Amino acid sequence: MSIMDNRDVFVVGASAGGVEALVSLVKCLPEDLPAAVFVVIHFPAHSPSLLPQILSRAGRLPAAHAADGDLIQPGKIYIAPPGLHLWLGSRQVTLSSGPLENGVRPAIDVLFRSAARAFGSRVAGVLLSGTLGDGAAGLLAIKRTGGTSIVQDPHEALYAEMPLRAIELGVVDHILPIARIAEEMVTLSNNGSLKGNGGFSENMEDDKENHIVQDDIADFEASERGLQRTTFTCPECGGVLWELKEEQITQYRCHVGHSYTPESLDMQQTAATEEALWRAVRALEESATLARRLRTLSMEKGRPHSQKIFDRRVRAAEESADAIRRVLMNGHFSEHPANPGSAGTARAEEEGYEKNA
Repeated sequence: MSIMDNRDVFVVGASAGGVEALVSLVKCLPEDLPAAVFVVIHFPAHSPSLLPQILSRAGRLPAAHAADGDLIQPGKIYIAPPGLHLWLGSRQVTLSSGPLENGVRPAIDVLFRSAARAFGSRVAGVLLSGTLGDGAAGLLAIKRTGGTSIVQDPHEALYAEMPLRAIELGVVDHILPIARIAEEMVTLSNNGSLKGNGGFSENMEDDKENHIVQDDIADFEASERGLQRTTFTCPECGGVLWELKEEQITQYRCHVGHSYTPESLDMQQTAATEEALWRAVRALEESATLARRLRTLSMEKGRPHSQKIFDRRVRAAEESADAIRRVLMNGHFSEHPANPGSAGTARAEEEGYEKNA
């Protein structure tokens, strides 16, 4: 590995089980690490996060939620705040409330993709415990620009699906337990120097872009790697989804910028279907209530024909509502193989660490 192969930008992604993995990781990192570390963990958008305090106490590197426009400095941990994507430019960070990816914001793929674009071979991507497939496409982007991809050993991860997905897709250079990941990060960052790579130049043009999402969409739609229109619609906005196949990775994306792996699309569509059915139950029950009221009024006014019509409407609405309710209550929509509560799981993990601190 040459001096230009030094890695001084580490991007780390995690979901369920990620707080414990991150704590174990930062404990093993030295205070003089000549690299900047960026973290995305799936987290409820409107819930406060204590992750910076937890990681700062656990390790020797200062950790903080990233602020829009923060200059990138080595020896610091930048954490994506809840509800905001974290993008990297060549010298500073940008926070965005752009489209959800895989049903979450912040999304791991957004961080990984922007890091690959800004720093190329200077990046190492680390994927830890979690569910679904967020992060695999981002690791592929890192590898394509000459960076290094690392995942937590699935046998060690509390939730193995995320690292397993990346391994199955063939986008992983190293499969390591947490302690070995930290050792690899130190080795990669010390193979050369920040001076040799030019550091995080403050002489470069301001990286803050107003059209980051649009640029990403343009790259997606201009791709010649198997892009085709599908009959699926976006669960978020209802737009047409386009399918992109890159090597073993399949993604779906709409023109707005919402993006999904097949698994996350399935989960989002399942959730949307369940929500629509509950709305249908509510509408039918309201219809039955109104029909009962009209039946009473018809009876009071001596209109037996109208009374019979509204009586039939009551029965039809109640029977339809009961049929849909039975479908919902039989557990079909709770049998999804993924864990849709991963963001809530991360919050619960934080609370557990605070109680035990």
